[in-house]
Amino acid sequence: MSRRDELAAGLAATRTRIAAAEAAAGRAPGSVALVVVTKFFPASDVRLLADLGVTDVGENRHQEAEAKAAECADLDLTWHFIGGLQTNKAAAVARYAGVVESVDRAELIPRLARGAAEAGRDLAVLLQVSLEPGADGRSGAAPADLARLAETATDAGLDVRGLMAVAPLGEAPDRAFARLAEIQSTFLLGHPDASVLSAGMSADLEQAISAGATHVRVGSAILGSRSSVK
Repeated sequence: MSRRDELAAGLAATRTRIAAAEAAAGRAPGSVALVVVTKFFPASDVRLLADLGVTDVGENRHQEAEAKAAECADLDLTWHFIGGLQTNKAAAVARYAGVVESVDRAELIPRLARGAAEAGRDLAVLLQVSLEPGADGRSGAAPADLARLAETATDAGLDVRGLMAVAPLGEAPDRAFARLAEIQSTFLLGHPDASVLSAGMSADLEQAISAGATHVRVGSAILGSRSSVK
């Protein structure tokens, strides 16, 4: 099987899962967007995915993401930066990313705004919320800090689109995402237009969609195991 066929099969299976989850949750067909996570995979895979209809690509390491974005600059893609972001790399990320999904502290905001301004582009951001602060080492703002973080980002000229989260290790995803839905409900009271909810990956996209995710971030279910990729 060619690499294109492998990717096409992974995409088809994932899109079928998303459609089934939308139906099970009583949501409209096509209401959940797919971000394909290409971390550790080559730009040649990104080109094949684009040819297969993928428009949103996720990366979580700046150096790799920057190189791929440059190599694929001729493609009509939106690059999502989804990994933990170092403050000193934020401006550089803002020069190529269309969406930064991992804004979890105020220190990132002026750097992101500066990088976007230097590149002459608008930048959409999601606020990454921790579903279990301090318990598993994953990044994310405390739910109580989201309103202030959103205000700071908006004042800096960033386009706050909504929230992103990762289910904590060791916890049932449906429980974690139910908590996320409650956090989002509170957040939307003050930011009704920031309705994007990025949650769910290869193993738990169904539970995320059931809880209201508008975007899922899927890598291995489409591209295969990363263990064999250097």
